[in-house]
Amino acid sequence: MSAVEDAFAAVSKSQVAYGFLRERITRRELSPGYRLVLQGIADELGMSVVPVREAIRRLEAEGLVTYERNVGARVAMIDEHGYVHAMQALGVVEGAATGLSAPGVSAADLARARGVNDQLRALLDHFDPHAFTALNQRFHSVLFESCPNTLLLDMVHRGWAQLSGLRDSTFAFVPGRAHDSVAEHDHILDLIARGADPLEIEIAARDHRWATMQAFLDSRGDGAAHRTSRPPEAP
Repeated sequence: MSAVEDAFAAVSKSQVAYGFLRERITRRELSPGYRLVLQGIADELGMSVVPVREAIRRLEAEGLVTYERNVGARVAMIDEHGYVHAMQALGVVEGAATGLSAPGVSAADLARARGVNDQLRALLDHFDPHAFTALNQRFHSVLFESCPNTLLLDMVHRGWAQLSGLRDSTFAFVPGRAHDSVAEHDHILDLIARGADPLEIEIAARDHRWATMQAFLDSRGDGAAHRTSRPPEAP
């Protein structure tokens, strides 16, 4: 094969790899935060890593892939502004639901939530974003499901459903956030256990949700533009 034919073949393989990856990303078969391992993709497509690398560069230029030093290529967060707005809203309604639920959270509920948080803590050394996200939802549901305001509770459920495809990616992009998240869970549990003012619990739960959003934005270098001011503490 001539040099020209080699060049055309490389372009063709790069296009194949590009189309393969782009379709899987846009169809969400590869979720935000998914790590793109060049050799694995090349083996799946039956080609060398060179055309795969070129395809990933094209996807990076389009904003569908991000590259981080010492980490590699990952599927980018899709609709970042939508994520921010959804997390801001969820922080408000989930915080309020958690505060309203607090008086009805029993000792058994607290013990169950602490047990889930211990499971989350155990995951920190061998981090799995998907497993962490599932347990994280279980933890919070213990604390907000007692909310007597059914309309507010429905808004929380809809907020979680809207973010279901993006939560794994938050912890995948900023795995260090998981350590802070577990510590914040302990703080919220301690507030509920000592019968703190529901407004204090609401603020702690809301700030916990917003801190996860902020950690993601800071990792993207866009934190200052979206930083949400914190209202004064309750008197």
